[in-house]
Amino acid sequence: MDNNTREELRHLLSTSGTMAGLCITGTTLFSTLGRTTGGTVVDDIFVISALLFLLCTYCVFWALRTKHQRTVQLLTRIAEGLFAVALTAMVSAGFIMTYTIW
Repeated sequence: MDNNTREELRHLLSTSGTMAGLCITGTTLFSTLGRTTGGTVVDDIFVISALLFLLCTYCVFWALRTKHQRTVQLLTRIAEGLFAVALTAMVSAGFIMTYTIW
C-alpha cells in the first residue's frame, strides 16, 4: 500500500468515527426534545447512518491491517461507498430534523 492510500484511509478512519458520534448525538438530541412528528423517522435514519459509519470504520481498520493489495483495494472501495451512503443519509436526516423543529 502506498503512503497516499494509507493517509487517506487514516483520515477516513477518524472522520467516520466522528460522524458516527454525531449521528448518535443527533438521535439523543431528538429524543431529548421529545418531538414526535417525524422524530421516529429521523431517529431511524441517524441510527442507520451511525451503523454505516461504524461499518466504514471497521473496513478501514481492516484495510490498514492487511498486507494483500487486492483486499486493500476492495475494502477501500467498500469503505468509501459506505461513507458516501451514510453521509447522504445523515444530511437528509438533518434536513428532516430542521424542518420538523421549525
